[in-house]
Amino acid sequence: MDKKKKIKELRELTGMKRTAFCKYFNIPYRTVTDWERGERQAPDYVLRLLEYYIRMEKLDSGNMEDVMKSIAENGKERGRIDEEKC
Repeated sequence: MDKKKKIKELRELTGMKRTAFCKYFNIPYRTVTDWERGERQAPDYVLRLLEYYIRMEKLDSGNMEDVMKSIAENGKERGRIDEEKC
């Protein structure tokens, strides 16, 4: 399968928009955008790891409430860490 199709398929499997997907997996937004547009190619190991994680954690569309809660909590934690650095 084409890598750009694979990354988009994995993201769509989670039911997440690109922004949420990037925050959840801590991948820069621009990187995922470039992968999905075919401007850059995701390394094979990244695709395999994402697929494995999504399947093992059952991050499908049915679990989106838990996923979004986790994203929100992670964002709060990052904010606390950034504040401590200041």
